[in-house]
Amino acid sequence: MYKRFFKRFFDFIMSLVAIIILSPLFVVVTIWLHFANKGAGAFFTQERPGKNEKIFKVIKYKTMTDERDANGELLPDMQRLTKVGRLVRSLSIDELPQLFNVLKGDMALIGPRPLLIEYLWVFDNVQKRRHEVRPGITGWAQVHGRNHCKLSKKFELDVWYVDHCTLWTDIKILWLTIMNVLKREDIGEGGGDMEEVDDLGMEERIQEILRQKILKD
Repeated sequence: MYKRFFKRFFDFIMSLVAIIILSPLFVVVTIWLHFANKGAGAFFTQERPGKNEKIFKVIKYKTMTDERDANGELLPDMQRLTKVGRLVRSLSIDELPQLFNVLKGDMALIGPRPLLIEYLWVFDNVQKRRHEVRPGITGWAQVHGRNHCKLSKKFELDVWYVDHCTLWTDIKILWLTIMNVLKREDIGEGGGDMEEVDDLGMEERIQEILRQKILKD
């Protein structure tokens, strides 16, 4: 009952209240990043798969400049990451604009993190079940390891959440997320939800699927 009806109402009200309360922070961070990013802007959007694999554009704060080398290629991420951007990431403020995705209905406050579209053809039938619910700003996998958990394990945790989505579970995840942010645990300066495939078996699987796709094309 909660997952099908009340969760969306809960997400809408909570995200609206959060946006209103955090509006001064939004203004300050947006202006701060605008100048720190050297004209590259304060926001960026990226296409991600949502509920039932419907593609939407996730909104995040932009924490890097668009600086390029002599050949016109973007410099490595860590060279473009600004001091302000590093601070914004360490406090998980870069995720806050996704509250507007929640308000719009593309995302939920709690749910599996929306990964890159490229991952869609890697999921098996069980892992694809993570798309039976709206993706979230934070989720069960994020409060159980986040940056120290293999991708395959994160998929298992995501599917567990799909089968155990209750109001109590969401409240517990919100509380654990707040505690992790305050303690600054499991927070990295890497790609956030654009996670590296650190599971060797998963990496080999991706390479094999990619090789077969290239041969087929």
